[in-house]
Amino acid sequence: MTGPGTTPDTIVLIHGFWVTPRSWEHWIAHYEKRGFRVLAPAYPGFEAEVESLNADTAPIERVTVPQIVERLESLVRGLDRPPVLIGHSAGGVFVQLLLDKGLGAAGVAVNSAPTEGVAVLPLTQVKAAFPVLKNPANRHRAVGLTFDQWHYAFTNTFPEDESRALYERYAIPASGAIFWDSALATLRPGHQSTYVDYHNDERAPLLFVSGEKDHLMPPKVHQSNARHYRSNTVTEVKEYPDRPHLLPAAPGWEEVADFALDWALEHAK
Repeated sequence: MTGPGTTPDTIVLIHGFWVTPRSWEHWIAHYEKRGFRVLAPAYPGFEAEVESLNADTAPIERVTVPQIVERLESLVRGLDRPPVLIGHSAGGVFVQLLLDKGLGAAGVAVNSAPTEGVAVLPLTQVKAAFPVLKNPANRHRAVGLTFDQWHYAFTNTFPEDESRALYERYAIPASGAIFWDSALATLRPGHQSTYVDYHNDERAPLLFVSGEKDHLMPPKVHQSNARHYRSNTVTEVKEYPDRPHLLPAAPGWEEVADFALDWALEHAK
């Protein structure tokens, strides 16, 4: 599907909530060694380091989905050829939104949050998201996770000491407003900020990568999200056994990173 001079040379890595672009540090170095230019943009206001965002959560409280999409769209449109888009968790939603806009040569959604209309809600997901959704007042706050909550949602397959080290290195609060808006989206009339056209035949190919042991975004969510697409473009799901939500840092991440990129290059539009 690609020709000479059109093969993607750039990879855009999109982080999710409760983390920053730092969560891609292994994949950035890995892809750069393979000769690719790698961009890992931060959400607006998230350019600071993890430690700064934990000390001052105001940028997290202010950010919105349209602001995030606008920044990502501007970045991708400014490239000289369509890139491979890879997003983790909420970043998987942003990959789908960008693909729906006709951007990207191919997209990979890793342990992705669902786009609008995907109503599957496994019990582990309810428990993992409960720290945000248990209190309506959190709609106006940046909500952090305790270590125990982080371990359950992100690193449940890790030994406790490794999980704690990742918590200290990566974890920041998440926007309560965005979580609540997503939870209430199906109850509101009209399309919301995570709407995509599931019948868009012009969309580039999309791969869902799922971790079997993911509590926050279990495989059922990705399978349902993939089934919503009714277009003639390629949509596939790849599940890895015994992997948690924080798949980009889990043992064996190199295998996942290579499969994701090789699939994207093979199917690039």
